[in-house]
Amino acid sequence: MNLKMLAAHLGLSQTTVSRALNGYPEVSEATRQRVCDAAQALNYRPNARAKGLATGRAMAVGHVIPVSTQHEMVNPVFGDFIAGASQAYLAAGYDMTLSMTGDEDEADNYRRLKAKGDVDGLIVHGPRINDGRIPFLQGLGLPFVVHGRASGIASDYSWVDMNNVSAFRRATSFLIDLGHRRIALINGLETMDFAHRRRIGFEEALADRGLVPAPALMHSGEMTESYGYTAMCHLLALDDAPTAVLSSSSIIAIGIRRALHEAGLTLGRDVSVITHDDDLTYLSNGRDVPIFTAVRSSVREAGRIAAEMLLRHIAAPQTAPESHLLEAQLIIGGSTGPAP
Repeated sequence: MNLKMLAAHLGLSQTTVSRALNGYPEVSEATRQRVCDAAQALNYRPNARAKGLATGRAMAVGHVIPVSTQHEMVNPVFGDFIAGASQAYLAAGYDMTLSMTGDEDEADNYRRLKAKGDVDGLIVHGPRINDGRIPFLQGLGLPFVVHGRASGIASDYSWVDMNNVSAFRRATSFLIDLGHRRIALINGLETMDFAHRRRIGFEEALADRGLVPAPALMHSGEMTESYGYTAMCHLLALDDAPTAVLSSSSIIAIGIRRALHEAGLTLGRDVSVITHDDDLTYLSNGRDVPIFTAVRSSVREAGRIAAEMLLRHIAAPQTAPESHLLEAQLIIGGSTGPAP
């Protein structure tokens, strides 16, 4: 299958098919989707080397992954994001490069990628509050899209994010409606923007109902199973332990469940738990009935949207910054019930 055959199959010109696969903005979304679906179904693979020589591009997108001890990248969420992004890269004939970097040399890595021409654009992961990478990349002149947002950055840039404030406000309100008043938050690192926004949603929901957040009930740390376990053990040791918990990830929630089991408590009866990130390919939230009540937003879909957004900006660098805010669903599972 080559470009000429694909165009004939679709009844379109080769120019239209090529522009659709490369994210040109003048091609309608319906046509672009039709072309991408056909390319995937017919196993069409553009010749990346020939395409790169013709366009003067590297035909590759870069993902620079931080490897410091204070990050949120090593988890199944990143794998699902990459799976979604890869669908868009494959359809457009792009390769993907992964670069590992420490905090101290991240800027040098971006400069190197730009100078060597190894990539045509970047996806920025794990934005922090006032993230300095965003103004740096704007000055570098390399197209980029941020997975998430950075509070405190006033300039416009392209991003794809989940509405963390709304999701955690809704989850907290749901627990309050069940009669819970002692509600804990086991959050990610609150220097990370997503965790900062989740705490805002949690506190706003409490304030809306005349409740005051208790500092002893709020934890922040690296999102691991052991962290969830340790934080929940600390909460259960309090004189006035919480009757409900909000977890910032399903990995944390697994640790919470282990702590409850060891304490002889029943999930959903003695302590209610709502988690985020239950829509992960390799970490299923039960089969027919969800184990956890959860706020669900597809990370794979976010990856696809971010990749397609970046490819449009690579094709037309003068395009104004774009943004896409995803809303989360509240999925009712077996981990919540009325306050005991």
